[in-house]
Amino acid sequence: MDSLDHTLMNLTATLALASRSYKAAVDKVAADYGLSQATGLPVLIIGRLGNGVRPGVLADALGLEASSLVRVVDHLIEAGLLERREDPQDRRAKILELTGEGKKTAELMEQALIPFRRKLFEGFATADVEATLSVLSGLNALLAKPADPSAGRKPA
Repeated sequence: MDSLDHTLMNLTATLALASRSYKAAVDKVAADYGLSQATGLPVLIIGRLGNGVRPGVLADALGLEASSLVRVVDHLIEAGLLERREDPQDRRAKILELTGEGKKTAELMEQALIPFRRKLFEGFATADVEATLSVLSGLNALLAKPADPSAGRKPA
């Protein structure tokens, strides 16, 4: 393994650890509003995407399968933060909308995350944060593409 391979191995391992650590930190913020990371993130994401989000779109934004989201959505509906409605453009489809309380919770959580993120990134230059965002966005785009069926095969 050469130096670049070693660096890339460490980078991908660190990505997974950072993701878990960040989700745990968001869990603490969500707990202040009676939510967990599993229920808080959907509220935040719908708040960011705007009302009228289809469950599949929300699942994609959260990196989940749509079937994994059903219980969470049901819990948020029971908690009075979310409503499931017919999509006015396609009656067969459902959309998710934050209730008034859900909008308020999303806004409060977003406000609580601002100082958290500022503190988290305070030791990094803005250019480094922007470069990291660029690299991660590029990785997400590459990983979202269908896999090449010939990748990983040994030449004949």
